[in-house]
Amino acid sequence: MGQEAGPHSGDLHGLHRFLLIGKSRIFAYHLALYNVEAHAFQAIVTLSLADAVRDAYLADLAKNEDKRVFYSLFSPDHFPLADLKQGKTFKVQLERVVVKPDGSREIQKMLNGQQTDAVCRAEDVRYFRKLGGLEYPAYLTYLLFGEGDEVHIAHQLAKKPNWDEVITVTEPRDIDPTLLSKVPDITIESIEDPHAVVMESPLKKGQSYEARINGAGASISFKAGRQGWWNHTSLNN
Repeated sequence: MGQEAGPHSGDLHGLHRFLLIGKSRIFAYHLALYNVEAHAFQAIVTLSLADAVRDAYLADLAKNEDKRVFYSLFSPDHFPLADLKQGKTFKVQLERVVVKPDGSREIQKMLNGQQTDAVCRAEDVRYFRKLGGLEYPAYLTYLLFGEGDEVHIAHQLAKKPNWDEVITVTEPRDIDPTLLSKVPDITIESIEDPHAVVMESPLKKGQSYEARINGAGASISFKAGRQGWWNHTSLNN
């Protein structure tokens, strides 16, 4: 879903895309690619965005809440993703990502392709991990993040092939708010990890699930809500 350096070039500069997730606090989730070194990172950050970008995203999301429509920021700047950890200001363009009936995605520029600044401070990097070296888990495992009463989960990217997914949960229970900023992993022991790519989410919207923090910690519960991102194709190619 973007232009990037070759898979084995050793060049970590890339033109990055970030999924937008959330409303009161908007998170930016890096769209990872296993086979492109510049994009072989799972990262969750918060960004300071121009009011025009924030307003356009929230208004469009309100119209498409019940549709398979995602939202992303594309950066035409060419930089290593790890630069975010030291703080960085970079250009972004707001996009609407429409999922067609056949599963393909159409990227539509919003705000007439206007470029604005996004600001990421070092403390805005909530989670950052280079892909690789993580075996498939025994059970379905996600990363837990959010703020206040908005809680999201992102599928942990272990070995490939795999799938990338972000879901906003509803009716979160027994979740310590301080945990959200730490982005722990949660394990859903009622579902074995398929150890492969899947064609659709193992989590069904409206169904309730129990999970354990960091595999063996406290138990939490939630209902699966809106899917804000899905990728089982370009992630692995």
